[in-house]
Amino acid sequence: MKTYLDCIPCFLRQSLNAARMVSPDPAVHERIIREVLGWADEIDMNRPPPAMGQRFHRRLREITGVRDPYHRAKEEQNRMALALLPELRRELASAHDPLLLAIHLAIAGNVIDMGVNGSVDESDMMRAVRQALDEPIVGDFERFRRAIAAAKTILYLADNAGEIAFDRLLIEQLPQGRVTVAVRGAPILNDATEIDARAVGIHEIAELINNGSDAPGTIFNDCSEEFNRRFSEADLIIAKGQGNFETLSEEPGNIFFLFKAKCSVIADHAGVPLGAHVLVGPSAANSAPSERMS
Repeated sequence: MKTYLDCIPCFLRQSLNAARMVSPDPAVHERIIREVLGWADEIDMNRPPPAMGQRFHRRLREITGVRDPYHRAKEEQNRMALALLPELRRELASAHDPLLLAIHLAIAGNVIDMGVNGSVDESDMMRAVRQALDEPIVGDFERFRRAIAAAKTILYLADNAGEIAFDRLLIEQLPQGRVTVAVRGAPILNDATEIDARAVGIHEIAELINNGSDAPGTIFNDCSEEFNRRFSEADLIIAKGQGNFETLSEEPGNIFFLFKAKCSVIADHAGVPLGAHVLVGPSAANSAPSERMS
């Protein structure tokens, strides 16, 4: 997916929010914004938006000297999400279709705006989950089910901290011994790294690797050779979140994307309504999925 003009204001908003989170100094905030404004003239609009996000977050870390500005927020997000798992597992145990419910929960994790300051509590999070579960999923669930059954190797691309606890519920519904979970190779935003994945026990149920990159998506030429090999050899790839959709939506292969369409650019690119909870299958990035699932 290329970068659109509508992405540029989003870059500025993200950079200002991130600068304010890691530093109370207005001079740092201004410095970051001025640099991002200067970069705007150099943006390669044919590259995906996460490439720009990677650049300004690297610069923010350089200026502040903070390797993982979102560390505390991610810890809190993981803690809150883990606290909900026992109740959600009980619901899965009695569900008519556990796989479908687990997909709802995985997308629910992508819906929740936990906030980088960790100000959302467990009750807020559960309320957000309940609301997400009432939303239909736009996509071809039966095609996804068949792809899972046929795959001997499944590569699951994680998205954010906290959310990865909900991913665990879906991974537990996949065939044991066939799943590898990939996280970011270094801190970026509140994206999950190996520390976050281990905090929610992903390593207990699947092989865990990182992609070698600090981009908020999956950019092959920035990823490790090992990750790229795993990607090319996997029978099925499950990619969580908008960042993975932005970077992989035009790639060939048996890729299913799970996310909420949070902006009009991505919604248009996926061919779904703004705000939709999406399960987009291979070659469906520019056409609306065929079903709505409750």
